[in-house]
Amino acid sequence: MIYLDYQATTPLAPEAREAMLPWLDRFGNPHSPHRMGREAAAAIDVATSQVARTLGDKGERGKLIFTSGATEAANWALRGAIARGPRQKIVTIATEHACVLDTAEWLARRGVETIVLPVLPNGLVDMDAAAAAIDDRTALVAVMLVNNEIGVLQPIKRLARLAHAAGALFFCDAVQGFGRVDIPLESCDLVAISAHKLHGPKGIGALWLREGLDWPPLIHGGGQQQGLRSGTLSPMLCAGFGAAAQLAGKRWDQDGLHIKSLSAIIDDQFQDWTLNGDREARYRGNLNIRRDGIDANRLISEVREVAFSAGSACASGSGRPSHVLSALGLTDAEARSSIRLGFGRYTTQEEVEQAARLINLAAARQLEWA
Repeated sequence: MIYLDYQATTPLAPEAREAMLPWLDRFGNPHSPHRMGREAAAAIDVATSQVARTLGDKGERGKLIFTSGATEAANWALRGAIARGPRQKIVTIATEHACVLDTAEWLARRGVETIVLPVLPNGLVDMDAAAAAIDDRTALVAVMLVNNEIGVLQPIKRLARLAHAAGALFFCDAVQGFGRVDIPLESCDLVAISAHKLHGPKGIGALWLREGLDWPPLIHGGGQQQGLRSGTLSPMLCAGFGAAAQLAGKRWDQDGLHIKSLSAIIDDQFQDWTLNGDREARYRGNLNIRRDGIDANRLISEVREVAFSAGSACASGSGRPSHVLSALGLTDAEARSSIRLGFGRYTTQEEVEQAARLINLAAARQLEWA
Protein backbone atom coordinates (compact mmCIF):
# COMPACT_ATOMS: atom_id res chain seq x y z
CA MET A 1 0.00 0.00 0.00
CA ILE A 2 1.14 3.55 -0.77
CA TYR A 3 1.14 5.52 2.47
CA LEU A 4 0.12 9.20 2.16
CA ASP A 5 -1.13 9.95 5.66
CA TYR A 6 2.01 11.36 7.29
CA GLN A 7 0.03 13.90 9.34
CA ALA A 8 -1.77 11.06 11.14
CA THR A 9 1.44 9.18 11.91
CA THR A 10 4.79 8.40 10.32
CA PRO A 11 6.63 5.13 9.66
CA LEU A 12 9.04 4.18 12.41
CA ALA A 13 12.62 5.03 11.42
CA PRO A 14 14.94 1.98 11.41
CA GLU A 15 17.34 3.97 13.59
CA ALA A 16 14.59 4.56 16.18
CA ARG A 17 13.67 0.88 16.17
CA GLU A 18 17.31 -0.08 16.67
CA ALA A 19 17.60 2.29 19.64
CA MET A 20 14.47 0.82 21.23
CA LEU A 21 15.13 -2.91 20.90
CA PRO A 22 17.74 -3.31 23.68
CA TRP A 23 15.28 -1.90 26.21
CA LEU A 24 12.85 -4.75 25.68
CA ASP A 25 15.25 -6.91 27.69
CA ARG A 26 17.00 -4.30 29.83
CA PHE A 27 14.14 -3.88 32.25
CA GLY A 28 15.67 -1.78 35.02
CA ASN A 29 13.57 1.01 36.51
CA PRO A 30 15.24 4.30 35.51
CA HIS A 31 14.40 5.76 38.92
CA SER A 32 16.16 3.00 40.89
CA PRO A 33 19.62 3.67 42.39
CA HIS A 34 21.33 0.42 41.36
CA ARG A 35 23.36 -0.16 38.20
CA MET A 36 20.45 -1.31 36.02
CA GLY A 37 18.46 1.72 37.08
CA ARG A 38 21.34 4.09 36.47
CA GLU A 39 21.87 2.66 32.97
CA ALA A 40 18.22 3.21 32.14
CA ALA A 41 18.34 6.73 33.57
CA ALA A 42 21.41 7.50 31.48
CA ALA A 43 19.58 6.40 28.33
CA ILE A 44 16.72 8.76 29.17
CA ASP A 45 19.15 11.62 29.77
CA VAL A 46 20.65 11.02 26.32
CA ALA A 47 17.20 10.96 24.73
CA THR A 48 16.22 14.17 26.51
CA SER A 49 19.29 15.90 25.10
CA GLN A 50 18.65 14.57 21.60
CA VAL A 51 15.06 15.78 21.54
CA ALA A 52 15.89 19.17 23.07
CA ARG A 53 18.69 19.79 20.58
CA THR A 54 16.48 19.12 17.59
CA LEU A 55 13.90 21.41 19.13
CA GLY A 56 16.55 24.12 19.28
CA ASP A 57 17.49 23.98 22.95
CA LYS A 58 21.07 22.98 23.71
CA GLY A 59 20.39 22.95 27.43
CA GLU A 60 20.21 26.59 28.43
CA ARG A 61 16.73 27.66 27.36
CA GLY A 62 14.37 25.38 29.22
CA LYS A 63 13.47 21.89 30.37
CA LEU A 64 11.88 19.01 28.53
CA ILE A 65 9.31 16.82 30.30
CA PHE A 66 8.26 13.58 28.62
CA THR A 67 4.52 12.90 28.41
CA SER A 68 2.34 10.18 26.92
CA GLY A 69 1.94 12.32 23.80
CA ALA A 70 1.16 15.80 22.54
CA THR A 71 -2.47 15.63 23.65
CA GLU A 72 -1.38 15.31 27.26
CA ALA A 73 1.19 18.07 26.79
CA ALA A 74 -1.41 20.46 25.35
CA ASN A 75 -3.89 19.68 28.13
CA TRP A 76 -1.17 20.36 30.68
CA ALA A 77 -0.23 23.65 29.03
CA LEU A 78 -3.76 25.07 29.04
CA ARG A 79 -4.87 23.74 32.40
CA GLY A 80 -1.55 24.62 33.98
CA ALA A 81 -1.76 28.22 32.79
CA ILE A 82 -5.13 28.63 34.47
CA ALA A 83 -4.07 26.77 37.63
CA ARG A 84 -1.19 29.22 38.08
CA GLY A 85 -3.63 32.13 38.35
CA PRO A 86 -4.64 34.84 38.75
CA ARG A 87 -5.41 35.37 35.06
CA GLN A 88 -8.36 33.32 33.84
CA LYS A 89 -8.51 33.79 30.08
CA ILE A 90 -7.38 31.60 27.18
CA VAL A 91 -7.01 32.83 23.59
CA THR A 92 -6.69 30.29 20.79
CA ILE A 93 -7.61 29.81 17.11
CA ALA A 94 -10.57 28.12 15.40
CA THR A 95 -8.33 25.75 13.42
CA GLU A 96 -6.44 24.33 16.40
CA HIS A 97 -6.24 20.61 17.11
CA ALA A 98 -9.06 19.11 19.17
CA CYS A 99 -6.73 18.62 22.14
CA VAL A 100 -6.50 22.42 22.44
CA LEU A 101 -10.07 23.35 21.49
CA ASP A 102 -11.68 20.68 23.67
CA THR A 103 -9.50 21.59 26.65
CA ALA A 104 -10.37 25.25 26.15
CA GLU A 105 -14.06 24.31 26.03
CA TRP A 106 -13.69 22.24 29.22
CA LEU A 107 -12.11 25.25 30.94
CA ALA A 108 -14.87 27.52 29.63
CA ARG A 109 -17.51 25.33 31.28
CA ARG A 110 -15.69 25.97 34.54
CA GLY A 111 -15.80 29.72 34.23
CA VAL A 112 -12.60 30.42 32.29
CA GLU A 113 -13.00 33.09 29.62
CA THR A 114 -12.17 31.48 26.28
CA ILE A 115 -11.70 33.36 23.02
CA VAL A 116 -11.49 31.35 19.79
CA LEU A 117 -10.10 33.59 17.07
CA PRO A 118 -11.38 33.35 13.48
CA VAL A 119 -9.16 32.67 10.50
CA LEU A 120 -9.18 34.21 7.05
CA PRO A 121 -10.22 32.11 4.01
CA ASN A 122 -6.56 31.13 3.54
CA GLY A 123 -6.43 29.64 7.04
CA LEU A 124 -4.23 32.32 8.58
CA VAL A 125 -5.38 33.94 11.82
CA ASP A 126 -7.10 37.31 11.74
CA MET A 127 -4.36 39.42 13.34
CA ASP A 128 -6.71 42.34 14.08
CA ALA A 129 -8.98 40.00 16.03
CA ALA A 130 -5.95 38.61 17.83
CA ALA A 131 -4.72 42.06 18.83
CA ALA A 132 -8.17 42.95 20.17
CA ALA A 133 -8.57 39.70 22.13
CA ILE A 134 -5.17 39.43 23.83
CA ASP A 135 -5.23 41.70 26.87
CA ASP A 136 -4.07 41.98 30.48
CA ARG A 137 -6.59 39.31 31.55
CA THR A 138 -5.07 36.69 29.25
CA ALA A 139 -3.18 33.84 30.87
CA LEU A 140 -2.21 31.95 27.73
CA VAL A 141 -2.29 32.27 23.95
CA ALA A 142 -2.31 28.80 22.33
CA VAL A 143 -1.45 28.48 18.63
CA MET A 144 -0.43 25.61 16.36
CA LEU A 145 2.67 26.17 14.22
CA VAL A 146 1.76 23.87 11.30
CA ASN A 147 -1.89 22.97 10.93
CA ASN A 148 -2.44 19.22 10.92
CA GLU A 149 -5.20 19.31 8.31
CA ILE A 150 -4.17 22.00 5.82
CA GLY A 151 -0.48 22.56 6.56
CA VAL A 152 -0.82 26.32 7.04
CA LEU A 153 1.96 28.04 9.01
CA GLN A 154 0.66 30.55 11.55
CA PRO A 155 2.67 33.74 12.33
CA ILE A 156 3.98 32.44 15.66
CA LYS A 157 6.47 35.24 16.30
CA ARG A 158 3.89 38.01 15.77
CA LEU A 159 1.32 36.29 17.97
CA ALA A 160 3.89 35.65 20.69
CA ARG A 161 4.84 39.32 20.70
CA LEU A 162 1.18 40.23 21.25
CA ALA A 163 0.95 37.72 24.10
CA HIS A 164 4.12 38.87 25.84
CA ALA A 165 3.24 42.56 25.44
CA ALA A 166 0.05 41.81 27.39
CA GLY A 167 1.93 39.83 30.04
CA ALA A 168 0.50 36.50 28.85
CA LEU A 169 2.29 33.22 28.15
CA PHE A 170 2.56 31.71 24.68
CA PHE A 171 2.04 27.99 23.99
CA CYS A 172 2.91 26.46 20.61
CA ASP A 173 1.60 23.10 19.40
CA ALA A 174 4.62 22.23 17.26
CA VAL A 175 3.68 18.59 16.63
CA GLN A 176 3.45 18.84 12.84
CA GLY A 177 6.43 21.18 12.57
CA PHE A 178 8.96 19.46 14.84
CA GLY A 179 11.91 18.26 12.76
CA ARG A 180 10.34 19.68 9.60
CA VAL A 181 10.31 23.47 9.90
CA ASP A 182 12.08 26.01 12.09
CA ILE A 183 10.44 26.40 15.50
CA PRO A 184 10.83 29.91 16.97
CA LEU A 185 11.69 28.61 20.42
CA GLU A 186 12.83 32.04 21.58
CA SER A 187 9.24 33.29 21.16
CA CYS A 188 7.62 30.44 23.12
CA ASP A 189 7.03 29.72 26.79
CA LEU A 190 5.70 26.20 26.24
CA VAL A 191 5.93 23.83 23.28
CA ALA A 192 4.23 20.46 22.69
CA ILE A 193 5.80 17.79 20.48
CA SER A 194 5.17 14.13 19.65
CA ALA A 195 7.45 11.24 18.67
CA HIS A 196 5.20 9.37 16.25
CA LYS A 197 4.87 12.38 13.93
CA LEU A 198 8.67 12.32 13.57
CA HIS A 199 9.30 8.63 12.74
CA GLY A 200 9.44 7.73 16.42
CA PRO A 201 7.23 5.45 18.54
CA LYS A 202 3.64 6.11 19.59
CA GLY A 203 2.90 6.68 23.25
CA ILE A 204 5.45 9.40 23.98
CA GLY A 205 5.62 13.16 23.51
CA ALA A 206 6.95 16.06 25.50
CA LEU A 207 6.20 19.49 26.88
CA TRP A 208 9.06 21.97 26.73
CA LEU A 209 8.94 24.74 29.35
CA ARG A 210 10.96 27.93 29.20
CA GLU A 211 13.70 28.24 31.82
CA GLY A 212 12.48 29.91 34.99
CA LEU A 213 8.81 29.21 34.31
CA ASP A 214 7.11 28.04 37.51
CA TRP A 215 4.65 25.33 36.49
CA PRO A 216 2.15 23.21 38.44
CA PRO A 217 2.76 19.45 38.43
CA LEU A 218 0.62 17.35 36.12
CA ILE A 219 0.77 14.10 38.09
CA HIS A 220 1.63 13.70 41.76
CA GLY A 221 3.44 10.70 43.12
CA GLY A 222 7.11 9.78 43.19
CA GLY A 223 8.45 13.15 42.13
CA GLN A 224 9.93 11.99 38.82
CA GLN A 225 10.85 14.44 36.07
CA GLN A 226 11.79 17.28 38.39
CA GLY A 227 8.58 16.77 40.37
CA LEU A 228 6.43 17.91 37.44
CA ARG A 229 5.16 14.58 36.13
CA SER A 230 5.40 11.60 38.43
CA GLY A 231 5.47 8.07 37.07
CA THR A 232 7.99 5.55 35.77
CA LEU A 233 9.37 6.51 32.37
CA SER A 234 9.86 3.98 29.57
CA PRO A 235 13.53 3.91 28.52
CA MET A 236 12.47 2.16 25.30
CA LEU A 237 10.06 4.91 24.22
CA CYS A 238 12.43 7.67 25.29
CA ALA A 239 15.31 6.09 23.37
CA GLY A 240 13.17 5.79 20.25
CA PHE A 241 12.04 9.39 20.52
CA GLY A 242 15.61 10.57 21.00
CA ALA A 243 16.95 8.60 18.04
CA ALA A 244 14.14 9.83 15.78
CA ALA A 245 14.75 13.43 16.81
CA GLN A 246 18.50 13.18 16.32
CA LEU A 247 17.99 11.64 12.88
CA ALA A 248 15.63 14.45 11.88
CA GLY A 249 18.30 16.96 12.81
CA LYS A 250 20.94 15.15 10.74
CA ARG A 251 18.61 14.79 7.75
CA TRP A 252 17.15 18.30 7.94
CA ASP A 253 18.38 19.51 4.54
CA GLN A 254 17.98 16.14 2.83
CA ASP A 255 14.41 15.66 4.04
CA GLY A 256 13.51 19.24 3.14
CA LEU A 257 14.73 18.87 -0.45
CA HIS A 258 12.90 15.54 -0.76
CA ILE A 259 9.60 17.08 0.38
CA LYS A 260 10.07 19.98 -2.01
CA SER A 261 10.59 17.66 -4.99
CA LEU A 262 7.61 15.45 -4.10
CA SER A 263 5.42 18.51 -3.58
CA ALA A 264 6.21 19.81 -7.06
CA ILE A 265 5.24 16.48 -8.58
CA ILE A 266 2.03 16.08 -6.64
CA ASP A 267 0.96 19.72 -7.20
CA ASP A 268 1.33 19.12 -10.94
CA GLN A 269 -0.77 15.95 -10.77
CA PHE A 270 -3.72 17.65 -9.07
CA GLN A 271 -4.16 20.80 -11.13
CA ASP A 272 -7.89 20.13 -11.50
CA TRP A 273 -8.31 20.34 -7.72
CA THR A 274 -8.54 23.44 -5.49
CA LEU A 275 -6.06 23.94 -2.66
CA ASN A 276 -7.48 24.47 0.83
CA GLY A 277 -5.36 26.95 2.78
CA ASP A 278 -2.66 29.42 1.91
CA ARG A 279 -0.45 28.52 -1.04
CA GLU A 280 2.74 30.09 0.32
CA ALA A 281 2.57 30.01 4.13
CA ARG A 282 2.38 26.24 4.44
CA TYR A 283 4.39 23.08 5.04
CA ARG A 284 4.63 21.47 1.64
CA GLY A 285 4.39 17.87 2.86
CA ASN A 286 0.69 18.42 3.56
CA LEU A 287 -1.67 18.91 0.61
CA ASN A 288 -5.36 19.45 1.36
CA ILE A 289 -7.39 19.73 -1.83
CA ARG A 290 -10.99 19.56 -2.98
CA ARG A 291 -12.93 18.93 -6.15
CA ASP A 292 -16.60 19.75 -6.58
CA GLY A 293 -18.84 16.72 -6.84
CA ILE A 294 -16.42 14.34 -5.12
CA ASP A 295 -17.35 12.34 -2.03
CA ALA A 296 -14.05 12.12 -0.12
CA ASN A 297 -15.02 9.19 2.09
CA ARG A 298 -16.20 7.19 -0.90
CA LEU A 299 -12.95 8.04 -2.68
CA ILE A 300 -10.90 6.76 0.26
CA SER A 301 -12.82 3.45 0.26
CA GLU A 302 -12.52 3.05 -3.51
CA VAL A 303 -8.77 3.71 -3.76
CA ARG A 304 -7.69 0.84 -1.54
CA GLU A 305 -4.11 0.84 -2.80
CA VAL A 306 -3.46 4.26 -1.21
CA ALA A 307 -3.72 5.27 2.45
CA PHE A 308 -4.91 8.89 2.64
CA SER A 309 -7.54 10.77 4.60
CA ALA A 310 -10.25 13.38 4.64
CA GLY A 311 -8.71 15.25 7.57
CA SER A 312 -7.60 14.67 11.13
CA ALA A 313 -7.40 11.04 12.24
CA CYS A 314 -8.70 12.17 15.63
CA ALA A 315 -12.02 13.27 14.10
CA SER A 316 -12.46 10.49 11.55
CA GLY A 317 -15.77 8.68 11.76
CA SER A 318 -17.55 11.54 13.53
CA GLY A 319 -19.73 12.21 10.50
CA ARG A 320 -19.17 15.95 10.91
CA PRO A 321 -17.35 18.14 8.36
CA SER A 322 -13.85 19.19 9.37
CA HIS A 323 -13.91 22.10 11.82
CA VAL A 324 -10.74 23.39 10.14
CA LEU A 325 -12.30 23.53 6.69
CA SER A 326 -15.49 25.01 8.13
CA ALA A 327 -13.40 27.75 9.77
CA LEU A 328 -12.03 28.64 6.31
CA GLY A 329 -15.60 29.29 5.18
CA LEU A 330 -16.05 26.14 3.13
CA THR A 331 -19.55 24.75 2.79
CA ASP A 332 -20.34 21.29 4.12
CA ALA A 333 -20.33 20.01 0.53
CA GLU A 334 -16.90 21.53 -0.14
CA ALA A 335 -15.50 20.12 3.09
CA ARG A 336 -16.84 16.66 2.29
CA SER A 337 -15.20 16.81 -1.15
CA SER A 338 -11.76 17.51 0.35
CA ILE A 339 -8.89 15.06 0.83
CA ARG A 340 -5.56 15.32 2.65
CA LEU A 341 -2.37 13.88 1.20
CA GLY A 342 0.62 13.70 3.54
CA PHE A 343 4.06 12.52 2.44
CA GLY A 344 7.56 12.51 3.82
CA ARG A 345 10.99 10.92 4.17
CA TYR A 346 10.13 7.40 3.02
CA THR A 347 7.71 8.37 0.22
CA THR A 348 9.08 7.80 -3.28
CA GLN A 349 8.48 9.72 -6.50
CA GLU A 350 6.97 6.60 -8.05
CA GLU A 351 4.52 6.28 -5.16
CA VAL A 352 3.16 9.82 -5.42
CA GLU A 353 2.80 9.49 -9.20
CA GLN A 354 0.96 6.18 -8.87
CA ALA A 355 -1.23 7.48 -6.03
CA ALA A 356 -2.17 10.58 -8.03
CA ARG A 357 -3.12 8.43 -11.02
CA LEU A 358 -5.32 6.12 -8.92
CA ILE A 359 -7.03 8.96 -7.04
CA ASN A 360 -7.70 10.96 -10.20
CA LEU A 361 -9.11 7.90 -12.00
CA ALA A 362 -11.47 7.17 -9.11
CA ALA A 363 -12.50 10.83 -8.94
CA ALA A 364 -13.24 10.84 -12.67
CA ARG A 365 -15.45 7.75 -12.26
CA GLN A 366 -17.39 9.48 -9.50
CA LEU A 367 -17.94 12.58 -11.62
CA GLU A 368 -18.93 10.50 -14.64
CA TRP A 369 -21.68 8.77 -12.68
CA ALA A 370 -22.75 11.82 -10.68
